[in-house]
Amino acid sequence: MLLRRTVTVLAGLFVLFVLIAPSDLEKFSFEAFLRVPLEGLVGVLVLMLLPDRFRKPAAIAGGVALGLFAVVKIMDIGFDMVLYRPFDLVLDWPLLVPAIDFVDVTFGRFASVLAVGLTVALVAGIVFVAAISVQRLGSVAAGRRPVAIRAVAAAVVACVSLAVPGVPVYSDAAATSLVDHARRVQAGLNDREVFAAEASVDAFRDRPGLLSSLQGKDVVFTFVESYGKSALDMPDVAAKLAQGNDRLTAAGYSARSAYLTSPTAGGGSWMAQATLLSGLWIDNQQRYRNLVASDRLTLPRAFRESSWRSVGVVPGITQAWPEGDFFHYDKIYAAQDLGYAGPRFGYATTPDQFTLESFQRNERAKAHGPVMAAIPMVSSHAPWSPTPDFVDWDDLGDGSIYSTMPASNDPPESIFGRDPAAVRADYAHSISYSLESVLSYIEKYGDENLVMVFLGDHQPAQMVTGEGASRDVPITVVAKDPAVMAEVGAWKWDDGIKPGGSAPVSRMSDFRDQFLSTFSPPNA
Repeated sequence: MLLRRTVTVLAGLFVLFVLIAPSDLEKFSFEAFLRVPLEGLVGVLVLMLLPDRFRKPAAIAGGVALGLFAVVKIMDIGFDMVLYRPFDLVLDWPLLVPAIDFVDVTFGRFASVLAVGLTVALVAGIVFVAAISVQRLGSVAAGRRPVAIRAVAAAVVACVSLAVPGVPVYSDAAATSLVDHARRVQAGLNDREVFAAEASVDAFRDRPGLLSSLQGKDVVFTFVESYGKSALDMPDVAAKLAQGNDRLTAAGYSARSAYLTSPTAGGGSWMAQATLLSGLWIDNQQRYRNLVASDRLTLPRAFRESSWRSVGVVPGITQAWPEGDFFHYDKIYAAQDLGYAGPRFGYATTPDQFTLESFQRNERAKAHGPVMAAIPMVSSHAPWSPTPDFVDWDDLGDGSIYSTMPASNDPPESIFGRDPAAVRADYAHSISYSLESVLSYIEKYGDENLVMVFLGDHQPAQMVTGEGASRDVPITVVAKDPAVMAEVGAWKWDDGIKPGGSAPVSRMSDFRDQFLSTFSPPNA
C-alpha cells in the first residue's frame, strides 16, 4: 500500500513539474511551482469520464504526448540559454548536427558519441516515465472517482477564490506553450515562400560599375567570433579598444563604428556571415540552404566580378564545404590550407593571429592586384578557454611556437556548470586576444591600400550577456586613405573603433546594400 501511494505521489509530482515548469531557466523559483495546472485538471476529468476500455490507451497516448512536450520544453530551455529563443519545431532540427560537431571538435569523438547516446536515452526515459505516470494517475482517479471529482472541484474553487491580481494561482503555461509552438510551426512552414519573395528583390543584380570607388584597395572583412555589444562593457575589452584606437590613430588610420543587429545569438555564425555577405536575413537553416542554392549577388561575388581576387579564409572548415561555391571565391583557405602545425586551443583549429598571418603570407605579401577577403576567426568561440598568447609576428613560423604555451595542453572546459564570473572572464580574455590580432595586423601589414572591416557575428550565450541582451554586434571600418573614410562618413557612424551607446543600429542584412551603394556609382 505504501509503495503504491509513493508511486502515485511521484507520478503526480512528475506530471505537475512538466506542466508548470517555466521554459526559461531564469524564471525557475519556488513560487513558480505553487500553481494549479489547468491542463492537469482537464486531463484528470477526461480520464475519469472515459469508458474503461478507452482509458488505458488514452492515458498512454496522453502520457507520450506529455513526455514529448517535456522534451520540447527542455529544448526550449537549452535554446533560450544559448540562442536567446525557444526551439523551433520546423526549422531548428538541422542545428543539432552543428551542435554534435561542436562537441566532437571541442571534446573529442567519444564525448560526441556519448552525448548522442545519453540524449537518446534521456528522451526515451522521459517519454516512458510520462506514459506510466499518466496511466497511473488515470487509474487511481477512475478507481476513486468521487474523491477525484471533489479534489478537482476544490482546486477550481481555490483558483477562483484565491485569485489576486499579479499573484497567479493557476497555470495555463502548457497550453500557452503549445499555442506558441503551433504559431511558430505555421510561420516556419510559410517561411520558404516569404524568403523567396525577399530574395527576388535585388537592386544590384547586373548593375555595372560596382565598387569603383575602392579600385586598387585590399578590402578585408573579418568576423570576430562572439564579439557582441555586451563585450564593450567589460573592462578588459574596453581597455583593449581604447588602447587600440590610440595606436591606430598614431599610425595614421581613421575608424568609424556602429552596431548591426545579428539574425542569431549565442551561435549560428554561418548564418550571420551569410546575412552580411548576401544582404538577406538568414536566421534559420532552411533560409541558409535556400540561399546557397540561389544565384544571389554576394559581396565576394561583387568584388570578383569587379576585378578583385576574392578569397575566403575559413579556419573553422575542417571538411568538405560545398556551400563555399555559392560565394564565388577565387580561392578558399580551409583549416588544412593555412600551414598550421601547432595545437588546438579549445574549439579553434588555428589561433586568430596565425590565421591572419597565413592570409598575409599567401595573398598580400606577394605581388598582387586588389584582393578581397572574408575571414571568420575562431579563437573567441565558446568555450573561451584555453586562449593562446599573442606573440611577435616574426616568431609565428608554422605555429609550432604555440606548443610551448602551457594552455595548449589544457582540455577545453564546458561553460555550463562553471562559475559564470569565470566564464565571463575567459570570454573577455578571448575577445581581447582576437581584437589584438586584428589591430596588430593593421599596424604590422596595413598601408594606404588596406580597408579593414571587422565586426562581431553574434552575441555570446546568455551566461555571459545576462537575460534580455540585444542581438547587436559592433562593426568597425578602418582605413588610412581619407577618401575612403570620407565615403564612410556619410553613414554617420561614431568615430573610433568602439561605438558609443547611441551609435547607429541597423540590421545586418542592410549592410551589403549600404556598402555597395556607397562605393559604387549611382545607378543609371
